[in-house]
Amino acid sequence: MHMTVAEPSSRPESRLIEVVHQTAYQYQRPVEQSWQLAHLQPRSIDRQTVRSHRIEIDPIPDWIESGCDYFGNRETRFAIHAAHRTLTVTTTSLVEVHSEDPSPLGRSMLSDAQQRLDRAQFTSPSPQVPGSRRAQLYASRSFRDGQPFLESIQDLSHRIHRDFHFDPNATTVTTPLEVVIAKRSGVCQDFAHLMIACLREVGVPARYVSGYIVTEPPPGQPRLIGVDASHAWVSACSPEGVWVDIDPTNDRFVDADFVTLAWGRDFSDVTPLRGVILGGGDQKLEVRVTVTPVGTSTA
Repeated sequence: MHMTVAEPSSRPESRLIEVVHQTAYQYQRPVEQSWQLAHLQPRSIDRQTVRSHRIEIDPIPDWIESGCDYFGNRETRFAIHAAHRTLTVTTTSLVEVHSEDPSPLGRSMLSDAQQRLDRAQFTSPSPQVPGSRRAQLYASRSFRDGQPFLESIQDLSHRIHRDFHFDPNATTVTTPLEVVIAKRSGVCQDFAHLMIACLREVGVPARYVSGYIVTEPPPGQPRLIGVDASHAWVSACSPEGVWVDIDPTNDRFVDADFVTLAWGRDFSDVTPLRGVILGGGDQKLEVRVTVTPVGTSTA
């Protein structure tokens, strides 16, 4: 059933959102050993607070630990040493998300040292966002001398939304950026990578943000379980040293409809679940996500 993205919030508000994310693998042959790394716990940041989070893994791991990665994302590492034909990882998170004005005015700024670090690591090419002359030419139309920062990134987002077609069959997680530019089609991951490439080419630090967005079923239809999906957008650093999140797939600034999971240079830094297995043969992957608003209050 077709699901539509919720309309942008009309006023600042705080809302509670429950996210259930289930990843299930079925293997052709028994897996003898499995070592996995998960980025499936939302971040607690200025615009959101994680009220609760739990992870359920079947089969039960022989070893598990949690911590933070280089970018400050929460991660869970685990290993399974008993033979198994299936692996299911289910996380349930309750997050309070606050809408915010995208304007950098009045918001906290990064220190000079942090700005220098971010400029170095988020303006440089990364594994899935290489340097691109085509991205530079595309971005130059949105970044003109004297044009305010927010107007520039909003114009770039609008043009990507207008010029590129959303097509879940056009690309895979490994499709190169230049192919996306040539085909003018893809999904949220592709559009985030494209916008990041454009921003970096004009000297704006930009990072990839993974997360979720509240969707709404068609009028009169019930909300279905498991039909939502992970989402991706862009965070761009203003000249004042403030990060501003914007979603080129839906051409809007990030607000209380968005739950931030993790961020990095590109998708390869925040893959929801990845690992190494011994055995298994061919495998089948199924991902089911449910994003449900469970409470709203005016800020």
